[in-house]
Amino acid sequence: MVRVAILRFPGTWSERDFEHALSLVEAETEILWHTEVDLAPFDAVVVPGGFSYGDHVRAGAIARLSPAIRELRRFAAEGGPVIGSCNGFQILCEAGLLPGALIRNAGLEYISDWVRVRCEDDGTTFTRGLRDRVLRMPIGHGEGCFVADPATLERIEKEGLVLFRYVDERGIATAGSNPNGSAGNIAGLRNEAGNVVGLMPHPERAAEPILGGTDGLGMLRSLVEALGTAPALAR
Repeated sequence: MVRVAILRFPGTWSERDFEHALSLVEAETEILWHTEVDLAPFDAVVVPGGFSYGDHVRAGAIARLSPAIRELRRFAAEGGPVIGSCNGFQILCEAGLLPGALIRNAGLEYISDWVRVRCEDDGTTFTRGLRDRVLRMPIGHGEGCFVADPATLERIEKEGLVLFRYVDERGIATAGSNPNGSAGNIAGLRNEAGNVVGLMPHPERAAEPILGGTDGLGMLRSLVEALGTAPALAR
């Protein structure tokens, strides 16, 4: 059975949602407090959403200094799959595991809504078979506007690091489909190796019909299916 570690920081609130959603794809999970973390026994790591450290300074800025992030960097450097959703995406960017940063939404308001995103790349552990699929998932954030300097944005596009873009119901990236003003309608990224991914939408909150949709379950199922057929990493 695939074993997934779910990191918890002060202010994290989505760890139980991920725990439940991953149980639906028969993954074994363990929620780990951020100060004492050993990721060696695990096959993948989730950095869930919430308001780590109350978003003081800026979202994810304090969490990146945690002992868990030092261990997460080691895990990722050795090829371990990592996914960060919402605050988890913010933390991954602050920690330098993904490029760019997330700042206050263009409208300076907290947004809680459902959005559509188009999967740009199916070459990651979390997106197998999802390329060009339009997924409907919820967002809930006040700092979800993705920004980067011009050179970094050019590199992100040139190297194909965009994993998800905000789109309309036709699958077209428009200004109206961009809820927070993100550059290039970017809703999610991957790193160069493809084993670290981050996105602002919540796949764990789109895992059952009663929640309003199941499009997020495909990402979690992709993880389990990919790791179930891959050789174990030597860590």
